[in-house]
Amino acid sequence: MASKEKENESAGTPISGNGNAGTTQASLNVLAQYVKDLSFESPGAPNSLRGRDKAPGINISVNVNANPLSEKEFDVNLSLNAKASFDKDVLFNVELVYGGVFRIEGFPQEHMLPLLFIECPRLLFPFARQIIAEATRNGGFPPLMLDPIDFAQMFQQKMAEDKTASKVKVS
Repeated sequence: MASKEKENESAGTPISGNGNAGTTQASLNVLAQYVKDLSFESPGAPNSLRGRDKAPGINISVNVNANPLSEKEFDVNLSLNAKASFDKDVLFNVELVYGGVFRIEGFPQEHMLPLLFIECPRLLFPFARQIIAEATRNGGFPPLMLDPIDFAQMFQQKMAEDKTASKVKVS
């Protein structure tokens, strides 16, 4: 019996109902994952594939968007762009928009933005990372293994920027 209780506990955090005897289990479920957009360009190939004595510069940008599909279902898109260049030459540019459809139930409203912009992209990232690595390897380059991303820090930074922007608009 104890293992059953532990199993249910890990499925979500119990949230008190509105005075009813029962409780609502909080849950975050991945309903689907998909590649929305994938682009790989190597404009200088085959010359860009030759060996070099130093590593190219790689610029990586990350963005997260979330859109409601219904009251409990959300489409979250993780956008990754990696551009490698050596001197003035672009070696490769890979762009990926990787999406997931999530069902989120039983969480207080104040937890929704952190769930959508921290937890959901955290769940999508390993799959997107693998797609980027395979695309660069298939393009003739060593696989680009992106470092883990701190989505919590990204979210806090975005919230701070939004707060600053709203103060500037009000002034």
